[in-house]
Amino acid sequence: MYACVCRAVTERQIHLAILAGANSVKDLRHELGVIDECGHCASCVKKCLREAHHSPSPKLSSANILSSVAA
Repeated sequence: MYACVCRAVTERQIHLAILAGANSVKDLRHELGVIDECGHCASCVKKCLREAHHSPSPKLSSANILSSVAA
């Protein structure tokens, strides 16, 4: 699902960037360009960061994300 419509960034791309080392909204803004335009994606970006940092879940594992990218 698209998280940032302005930059056509999906939640999957955000999760991959987090797995690659992005640790903050600033990192994601720099890497993906999210929140630079209208800012409506800020809540989704922050939610993705919270999920990655506070509740490691199977859907955020690198194997699951990478396998879904290949599909």
